[in-house]
Amino acid sequence: MTSKKTETTSLSTLSAPTRRNLLLGTGALGLAAAFPMPSIAQSRTKVIVSEAIHIALYTPLYTAMRKDLFAKQGLDVELSTAGGIAVPVSVLLANRAQFALTGTGMSVNSTLEGGKMRVIAKVAGGISLFAIAKPGLKINSLADLKGKTIATLRFPSNTISTPTYLMRSIGGFDPKEAGVNFLELPPGAQAAAVKDGRADLAIAFDWDASIGVTQFGLEVVYSFADTLGPIAFSSIFVTEPYLKSNGETVQKFTNALADAMKLLHTDPNAFEEVSRQEFPSVAPEVVKLGAKNFMTTKNVVPRNPIITKEDWDAIMKHESGAGTLKKTLPYEEMVDTTIATKATADFGLKS
Repeated sequence: MTSKKTETTSLSTLSAPTRRNLLLGTGALGLAAAFPMPSIAQSRTKVIVSEAIHIALYTPLYTAMRKDLFAKQGLDVELSTAGGIAVPVSVLLANRAQFALTGTGMSVNSTLEGGKMRVIAKVAGGISLFAIAKPGLKINSLADLKGKTIATLRFPSNTISTPTYLMRSIGGFDPKEAGVNFLELPPGAQAAAVKDGRADLAIAFDWDASIGVTQFGLEVVYSFADTLGPIAFSSIFVTEPYLKSNGETVQKFTNALADAMKLLHTDPNAFEEVSRQEFPSVAPEVVKLGAKNFMTTKNVVPRNPIITKEDWDAIMKHESGAGTLKKTLPYEEMVDTTIATKATADFGLKS
């Protein structure tokens, strides 16, 4: 009671102009409480990325998210894991996401079926695929795989399709005719098959390859990225209508990717740091070794998001050889180079 009375008395003793200013200010505060100003996050453009699976190969995207590089570009990016390499296409066509991150060939299959896509950025410029074996086994070339039993994931996994393609196109032999036996197993069982002698070696992605080394006493004996060379293995693509209507948003998104790739190549701790956050259930020693593998294996983590014609032609040959493409489409029709080129010039590493 007393405090209210004192407050009223104090207000009544003020001059008219002062009373008017105070009342206007109080009213503004009331309106602010009723209609709060939008936060910085609310003012960002919301976009959704549909990724095929949650895999360390996509770390440039995770880096842009974890290091707030998308936020710096005015974007609020949400990640949704589709659960298969073809599924992000359906998600985009249903307008449930704006960006897809998956195998590059999926953009071609969609375009051939009428769902026109444009590929805007490279996320994986190689394949983090390794052969692991017990100490003492030497694999110096593809020819050394002849006659071997190889533990893999189940077809059409790249653990089978990529070695098959390379043996045929570069090795010059058919794996079946050369006595190569693929032992197809569920995820996580490849290293154990080598350890107990059911397979001579395993072909695995990281983190699985690093798990084989740190937990099963195996060694990395061959890198398929070195044989495959530069390739647009995994990419970001959007629908053609979305690109036409939202060019500025697409540019900002690619700017952040270029920035993330620069960070990964200039900060030696960045890949491991982001991976520890993104994959908390993976053992620290596995992340440490895997991060080293990713950053020292040529082409896997791109220096910038630009897809070259060499990258494109390589993935078209790879996917055709693996049987995952109905037909190839030309670089000029599928890839928009202007966006990644500008992003690289403004935020990324030139080479």
